[in-house]
Amino acid sequence: MLRARQIQKSYGSFVAVHPMDLDVADGEVFGFLGLNGAGKTTTLRMLGGVLPPTSGTVEIDRIDLMKNPVQARQRLGFIPDRPYLYDKLTAREFLRFIGEMYGMPDGGPAGLTARVKQALDEQNLGEFADQLIESYSHGMKQRITLASALLHDPRLLIVDEPMVGLDPRGTRQIKETFRRLASEGRTVFLSTHTLAVAAEVCDRIAIIHHGRIQVIGTPAEIVPAGKTLEELFLDITGIVGDEEPAA
Repeated sequence: MLRARQIQKSYGSFVAVHPMDLDVADGEVFGFLGLNGAGKTTTLRMLGGVLPPTSGTVEIDRIDLMKNPVQARQRLGFIPDRPYLYDKLTAREFLRFIGEMYGMPDGGPAGLTARVKQALDEQNLGEFADQLIESYSHGMKQRITLASALLHDPRLLIVDEPMVGLDPRGTRQIKETFRRLASEGRTVFLSTHTLAVAAEVCDRIAIIHHGRIQVIGTPAEIVPAGKTLEELFLDITGIVGDEEPAA
């Protein structure tokens, strides 16, 4: 589903992400871990077509993201670390706007109106569909953001820090959504600081440090016997004082 070859991002002489290869399969939840400044967000933005790589290629469902950006993005849902919502719209109006931006047709059981209702119901927002987004709690805003990213039924969902600020109920619901998407054959690529969530939800995990992937594999493959994922993460990244500015 997702194939990246030698993607790199440089700003002048500073290399934020060193040449990197990634392969993520259909039906996989893939976790991308690292300290602030390790290159997580920069990598996700390149994979999502938000930030052009300095070099390298990205393919989504075998479509080159740089050569055919419109076709590739039709198969992609992207949630940044700081998503923007139109607070003066209702949830229903916001999702209709997103659907129209994707050119989704209306009418019939598979039309935009029906799809908006389904997306709201999937995130338990149906009863709040006609309330202004500005009245939503943080968790509800996270859920309407997720609904908007999934509205056009993408094959790949890329999410940057989906659990920030969520209560246990909201965290559980998003975890269940990720596993449901994987069971449907879709792919989730997520960056998170919550190591327990990564260990529980992700089929495979990569840890990035100083712009380079240090380990990649299933939790069973990468975590040594007698250690936890947290201990492995700290071994690779060092103490908190080793953090850099966010990238």
